[in-house]
Amino acid sequence: MLGWSINLFRIFGIQLALHASFLLLLAYFGYRGWEEAGWLGAGWRVLLIILFFVCVVLHELGHSLTAMRYGVRVPRILLMPIGGMAEFDRLPRQPSAELLITAAGPAVNFVIAAVLTPIVWRTFWSEQGFAAYSVMDLLIKLTLANLVMGIFNLLPVFPMDGGRILRALLAIKLSYLRATYWASLTGKILSATLAGIAAFYYENYLLAVLFGFIYFAGNAEYRQLVIREQQAAYWAEWMRRSAAEEAKPVTPIDEPPLPPQIFHGRN
Repeated sequence: MLGWSINLFRIFGIQLALHASFLLLLAYFGYRGWEEAGWLGAGWRVLLIILFFVCVVLHELGHSLTAMRYGVRVPRILLMPIGGMAEFDRLPRQPSAELLITAAGPAVNFVIAAVLTPIVWRTFWSEQGFAAYSVMDLLIKLTLANLVMGIFNLLPVFPMDGGRILRALLAIKLSYLRATYWASLTGKILSATLAGIAAFYYENYLLAVLFGFIYFAGNAEYRQLVIREQQAAYWAEWMRRSAAEEAKPVTPIDEPPLPPQIFHGRN
């Protein structure tokens, strides 16, 4: 599924790619806008989705550029209908590094919202309101979307940003594996609870599916970490035993006695 992507361009050396299903998202929102206000509504909604995902890219760049400062290689940022995903070759295990890398993404969204708020503030609270499908309507929705994106990502649901921040804080006192276990367990409980609330209380099945995806993603990442830790422990033990064997003193093998020499005297 992740292979169904279209490469767009590189930014800061990182390949920006678009999952093929993203085109279905544009088509869906374009159709919804066309139903509401014809071609104006279709173009406005498609533009809103594009600008929203520009903010998603900036969010992922916040993670990526911070990670690159710690020597992490970031081959690609992939945009999907459910959001963006920066692909790292590894994650630093230092709690301070993971904390900064993770917090950088939501921080970008809050900065964008802070920049847009003075522009839309008076119009948003004005009694006259604002026209639908206008530029101001677009800016207001982008401001709110960035606030929601920043807050949503800070939910302590592993492997979302909030869950990774929780792991980084736990890793200050616990081992990396135990910190991941507790962050993953907390994430599974919260994601299952939020999926149920979204589906049965709000009847928002798309949000319920998103939390279901997060549930399985967090569990899968924890299991992969367990496997890597077991493999690392196995090879560390193998290396220790090999080093111990090489360090043992070599006991020389007793050589058989030489046969007695016969001296022939001359008469």
